[in-house]
Amino acid sequence: MGRILAIDYGTKRTGIAVSDPLRIIAGALETVETKGLERWLAAYFAREEVSTVVVGKPVRMNGAPSETWRFVEPLVARLRRAWPDKEVVLYDERFTSVLAHRAMLQSGIGRMARRDKALVDRISATIILQGYMEWCAARG
Repeated sequence: MGRILAIDYGTKRTGIAVSDPLRIIAGALETVETKGLERWLAAYFAREEVSTVVVGKPVRMNGAPSETWRFVEPLVARLRRAWPDKEVVLYDERFTSVLAHRAMLQSGIGRMARRDKALVDRISATIILQGYMEWCAARG
């Protein structure tokens, strides 16, 4: 059983989080430039055993796809084609940016650091991963 990797996709930057090998802890990993995301993933998959890729599904409050969905849907298709040995799943990413900012405030991160959008992306990816892992645990 490999790690779970989560992606918080953005048109400029993409936040990435990963679980430990036992799938117990979710941790922020990196923020990569979106145009190099798939190249970055190929290098990471060559180094680490990953069995599941969780992609944040951008949806509006009413459940309808958000504007970013038109970029995420083709990404998911490309990931499934490029790595058929990995399970690629979508997980609702509503409120992850809000939760990321809240987590930064509560952790005492300074104002300048809170402006770091790459940090917000990594924290958002971690929140997506943690939510997915909790959802899986609840299902048994």
